[in-house]
Amino acid sequence: MGKKVLLPAEKIELTAVKYQKEQVEAPHLTGFWLKLFVKLIEAPILGTLILSRLRKENKMTEIFRNTVIPEPPMFKPEFPPQGPETDVLQLEEDTKPEERVGSALKCLPEYDPSRSLNSDASIFFYWKIRDYAHAYRSKLVTPSIIAERFISAMDEFKNKNPMAPLLLSYDAELIREQAAASTQRFEEGNPLSILDGIFMAIKDDIDCFPHPSKGGSSYAHEERPVKEDAASVASLRRCGVIMVGKANMHEFGLGVSGNNPNHGTTRNPHAPDRYTGGSSSGPAAIVASGLCVAALGTDGGGSVRIPSSLCGVVGLKSTYGRTSMEGSLCDSGTVEIIGPITTSVEDSILVYAAISSSSTAQRIAMNPSPPCFPLLINDSSATLGSFRLGKYRDWFNDVVSSDISDKCEDVLNRLAEIHGCKTVEIVIPELTEMRNAHLVSIGSESACGLNPDYENGKKSKLTLDTRTSLALFRSFSAVDYVAAQCFRRRLMYYHTDIFKKVDVIVTPTTGMTAPLIPPSSLRYGETNFHVAGHVMRFVVTANFLGFPAISVPVGYDKQGLPIGIQIIGRPWCEATVLRLAAAIEDLCPMKKKPVQYYDLLKGD
Repeated sequence: MGKKVLLPAEKIELTAVKYQKEQVEAPHLTGFWLKLFVKLIEAPILGTLILSRLRKENKMTEIFRNTVIPEPPMFKPEFPPQGPETDVLQLEEDTKPEERVGSALKCLPEYDPSRSLNSDASIFFYWKIRDYAHAYRSKLVTPSIIAERFISAMDEFKNKNPMAPLLLSYDAELIREQAAASTQRFEEGNPLSILDGIFMAIKDDIDCFPHPSKGGSSYAHEERPVKEDAASVASLRRCGVIMVGKANMHEFGLGVSGNNPNHGTTRNPHAPDRYTGGSSSGPAAIVASGLCVAALGTDGGGSVRIPSSLCGVVGLKSTYGRTSMEGSLCDSGTVEIIGPITTSVEDSILVYAAISSSSTAQRIAMNPSPPCFPLLINDSSATLGSFRLGKYRDWFNDVVSSDISDKCEDVLNRLAEIHGCKTVEIVIPELTEMRNAHLVSIGSESACGLNPDYENGKKSKLTLDTRTSLALFRSFSAVDYVAAQCFRRRLMYYHTDIFKKVDVIVTPTTGMTAPLIPPSSLRYGETNFHVAGHVMRFVVTANFLGFPAISVPVGYDKQGLPIGIQIIGRPWCEATVLRLAAAIEDLCPMKKKPVQYYDLLKGD
């Protein structure tokens, strides 16, 4: 193949850009055939040939090794200065987490206690953080009572066959101790914040002392003992949150299905024969099941937003550098964040408020603007009416089922009709290059972190799925990685230009609803890059370029499976994303009760 020379990004004529549907060339394997494939790709000569063929068939060789890219590399997201957001409350980062939560609470609409324990049982809705707080203050229930209901529900999961664990590390007595302390604070009239007594799960790659951090693996806790909470978990504890344990996940986050042969695969609460999505599978499932109002996940390739969409809950990815990654297994990458999974947008705001504090290193490197929260207590009509929603039609409609694009399109039409939002047609060049550049970036960074284990006898302890991914990632060269970073600068230019014309970019969150779990995948795992391509189609932009994004449930397909819409915002503009998300949530109030659901507040 001859050399290809790209024009500089500023000289690309957007009217000539043609959308290219993603074509993933890779086998779908489970069971014996997956075991055989792993042996082949790990073989010294044959493996090199197979992986070279896979890279070539998926255009990676052409994109990264045979293309001259005129832009210099951008090794981490670099953002131009952003204009101020309107109708927001701005805080300083050094504010205490409980004070940030208190300020965010004042931004929310007045609480309606009619949504209390006396509400109509025939209408399903998820309880929110303020519902629990109201019940605690009104002495309708205590955190200790909720703790016993939670523990009883978790005991049920021990008897699941096949195993479908939500939590990988869980201690009933620790939960009782935290709940008793919270109950006493309420009895004394001194709760620490609106989050006091709220039950949260923490993804297994975020430190939550004294629980081990396994990253969904069978051995990581042996190599890296946990001595203290991650920064985000410590902030939540200061607000009185009750940590229930470490939630299940795809091993080391290297997959988007949630399949985990090490500990058992978490099931989708809406359809237990289907995946939750991943890699934050346990956090999304435990929230969708009603067992926790919120959970923390990590998102390096849609890993908060994908399972949130497939499980029918809300998943927020903040701007890269907005929240501290200290105390997580993925704390040195260029695409990951820690973010909340919740049952509502207002709960996302409250949890985000608690954890929205950059590390010192991030503040120096990224120079983040102060965190802001949308003033939802005010009439948002004027602000929403000025919003311009960017939509790349061909990309938007590239989904497995038109149920997804139709449902998301209906939301845009209603936003225009009710709030006056304007949909603006946009074009985004080089989406194929971006997907591949993201894969090279996150893959190379993951391989770098896991390579010592791989070389020092731990390879056999990894799942076959992870070994397949690592074989591919280890085949990437320095040329591939640097070329991917050149594309990062190039794509940042395109999106910076797009954000001069629109306030947000709107897409479906995923290109398909929850996929079926092949029974043969439960023991040995599964590799299915075709499904991964559909599931990840819309999410990698926010990771590769560091933008904030959120997934909001908007309805269901004909099989009754949840559909999510994604809002991607300008850097540091979480308040804009959250405001639009709240408006969408109000337009889509009807929820379907999951098959697997526990009402801890009522005790049903």
